Amino acid sequence: MRLLIITQKVDEQDDNLGFFVRWIEEFAKHAEKVTVICLQKGKYHLPQNVSVLSLGKEEFAGATVIKTFRYIARFYRYIWNEKKNYDTVFVHMNPIYILLGGVFWKLLSKKIALWYTHKQVDMKLRVAEKLSDIIFTASKESFRLKSDKVHVVGHGIDTERFHPVDKWPHEKLNILSVSRITPAKNIHMMLEAAELLKKEGVSFEMKIVGAPITNADYDYFIRLKKEIQAKGIDDSVFFVGAVSYSDIHSFYQKSDLFINLSETGSLDKAVLEAMASGVNVLTSNEAFFAMLPEKHLLRNTNADYIVQKILEIKTASKYELRELQSLVIQNHSGVSVIKKMTDLLNREK
Repeated sequence: MRLLIITQKVDEQDDNLGFFVRWIEEFAKHAEKVTVICLQKGKYHLPQNVSVLSLGKEEFAGATVIKTFRYIARFYRYIWNEKKNYDTVFVHMNPIYILLGGVFWKLLSKKIALWYTHKQVDMKLRVAEKLSDIIFTASKESFRLKSDKVHVVGHGIDTERFHPVDKWPHEKLNILSVSRITPAKNIHMMLEAAELLKKEGVSFEMKIVGAPITNADYDYFIRLKKEIQAKGIDDSVFFVGAVSYSDIHSFYQKSDLFINLSETGSLDKAVLEAMASGVNVLTSNEAFFAMLPEKHLLRNTNADYIVQKILEIKTASKYELRELQSLVIQNHSGVSVIKKMTDLLNREK
């Protein structure tokens, strides 16, 4: 198989998409050649059979319309110039690329695959589904459009990087959350729970790793920082900011409890990374409801209820943590997920 991968960013230090460099490395083990087209590139180390072509976000300045035109022009130039170097196309998360290149690839008899994990279903996705030969997703909740092309393969967690380490019992309960700073992650409810924990006399430290992206996110972030001061929890709750993918595993490994109040509806990889790292988890994400025991699930995001669940689960045996880790290794290991996808790509006509 000669593979063309299309993704947003190739940068092993990126806090959001750094993991994808490891995916490319794994794909390269199963392909004769891998060509990657990305919107932006940064730092990476990849095998010799991988070449990376950037659409130029890291270099183009100027008006948005002009930049977009340049991106599209480069995209078409690359998929044409490289047409003899790939027989299969793998588009990661962005259906728009299938809308742009799908007809061209169909005319050249290229196989088209889409990876998508989000509850949103829009017109771009509907069109991309029609043009795709095969669709991969992490869980049945992660792809909400009915299609017989869909294969649920797991999430692709690097279980060599995310693994438990021996640690002494902490004097404080170390709580961690890793996510984009945005209202859909319900971080304001986490702060309400932190205020109640402090009133209960629980000794804890809560670290929130992540950053806002949109203007609305930044407004939300400012509101959250004001709430921390108003609630008097500024000595217990800390915004860490964005952390590079190469460093984030150490935050998991130093934590006792990971909290995820996401409303995204798709299988959140941060929860799986925490589980793989031997960290106890609490999540309100419905994608985990059929996967995790009830004690790890939050059926609502009411602060009193969250605190009740924290107090119930704050101590966990090594056996319980190993069970969480095993769930990830068995169902979401990056090595096994990439193998499943490449096997299916080689099998599909």
